[in-house]
Amino acid sequence: MKIRFTKMHGLGNDFILTDAIKQEVPPLSTFCKKYSDRRFGIGFDQALILYPSRVADFKMEIYNADGSQVEMCGNGIRCLAKYIWDRGLSDRDELAIETLAGIIKPVKAGDLIQVDMGEPTLDGPSIPVNLDGRIKGYLLKIMDRDFAITCVSMGNPHAVIFLEEIQSFPVEKYGPLIENHALFPKRINVEFVKVADKKEIDVRVWERGAGETLACGTGACASAVAAYLNGFIDRKVTVHLPAGDLQINWSEEDNHVYMTGPAVEVFSGEVMV
Repeated sequence: MKIRFTKMHGLGNDFILTDAIKQEVPPLSTFCKKYSDRRFGIGFDQALILYPSRVADFKMEIYNADGSQVEMCGNGIRCLAKYIWDRGLSDRDELAIETLAGIIKPVKAGDLIQVDMGEPTLDGPSIPVNLDGRIKGYLLKIMDRDFAITCVSMGNPHAVIFLEEIQSFPVEKYGPLIENHALFPKRINVEFVKVADKKEIDVRVWERGAGETLACGTGACASAVAAYLNGFIDRKVTVHLPAGDLQINWSEEDNHVYMTGPAVEVFSGEVMV
């Protein structure tokens, strides 16, 4: 069985996109574990699957490199929207995409794509975190360090940590320990953030099921929300990620978070499964 795919990325956060409208797809858990390998497979952080939808224009499913399914991916949905527009699957400038996090709406913004990511979730059990209420500056002990975490869901769960310096910080050491901590019943994505000023922050991301990635759309949104809640930044901010920038606006008008950034197609191919 041959599966056609398109390799895409949003700021280096890379994906394979498979169009399930036109072909059958194999069991994704096994497929992702095999083909996400960067030496023996295609290599990707997540797999995006495009389906028809009964409640929106299209439906997107997302699978991590380890085969686990996740609710939402900000960089991924921009790539999905570009795929749809580039292939003429819709002539609408605003799309409605069904995800496990709800219906998300990407919009053309010149050469970039803006996504209405919806309202952030700040209540512990709803994120989910095994704590009640808003979680801001909660001290979490990991090995030899205490981390003050602020937790946010942008359709998927995030723990945001503010540090004075992140470039040399051992993300690969602490990221998986926080991701798999018992405090987080569905595991968690972890952002390590340095505040530059009121309008700029630097972010490194440890994604559950994928490891450290070059960019994360929901992580950028969660970092901006957490930084604002802690009084560090304004509502409009540039988020600097290792592979580029995203513009994040937590709107006062509707409480929605708007993310604007690029999406790039790299190549298409097919693989035997």
